[in-house]
Amino acid sequence: MSVQATSLATAPVLEVFSSFQGEGLYAGSPQVFFRLAGCPLRCAWCDTPGSWELTEGATAKLRTASGLRQEQAQVSPAQAVEWIQEVDPSGRQTVSVTGGEPLMWTDFLLKLRPLLGRRRVHLETAGAHPESLLRVLDACDHVSADLKLPEDMGAPSAVGFTESEASPRTPDEWRAVRRAVLNSLSGRDACSKLVVAGGREVSAYEQVFDDQQGCAPDLPLFLQPATPIAGVSAPTLATMETLRASAESRGLRTSVLGQLHRAWKLP
Repeated sequence: MSVQATSLATAPVLEVFSSFQGEGLYAGSPQVFFRLAGCPLRCAWCDTPGSWELTEGATAKLRTASGLRQEQAQVSPAQAVEWIQEVDPSGRQTVSVTGGEPLMWTDFLLKLRPLLGRRRVHLETAGAHPESLLRVLDACDHVSADLKLPEDMGAPSAVGFTESEASPRTPDEWRAVRRAVLNSLSGRDACSKLVVAGGREVSAYEQVFDDQQGCAPDLPLFLQPATPIAGVSAPTLATMETLRASAESRGLRTSVLGQLHRAWKLP
């Protein structure tokens, strides 16, 4: 059975823990990961499919210095801050809000931000909901947004919650939201991330590079080889080299970076 979120001012938490960031512009930096549940997207290479649905009686996992414990998942911003402080008593680590798709809970995020004080807040998003992103953009110190191929996406399905903004379904809809998100992030502390799965033609990515060149040429672009999972294979080195050269030919600041936390066997 699935359960609808009880209040726009609360959100369902999947886990809270401290680790090293394994992706993007701040890879290698220690952060508190605040993972929210609920995602309407179905990426073929998703490494957290357990975050998709809201379920009755769900619990949140907290990894603190005292060990692992579970709490009721649906929390207020004030309770969330208490958990974050438990995980990092120093108060210095950046909070990486991830998911799931955090943009399903914009009211919660807006109420959470002022309670976090001096901590930086980084948002990790699938880049599929530009109107929701605009709502919270000024509350974020950094945004890491995915650039997704429609070919990598299954049909959207919001289980246990209502989408705050309809998810794209067609290639044209995906291009429209991609361009809107890139326009919003241009000139900000942000980066884009493009997961590259094995078996895809290099030409499939050309439109994505064109969109970033046209909308946010200043944005650092990370090409991320897919971690093999659920039948999805990793791309070849030759594919990654070709894609990097293609992106750089458009003047894009491009890096190739795999999931460091997977290589280090971190949560």
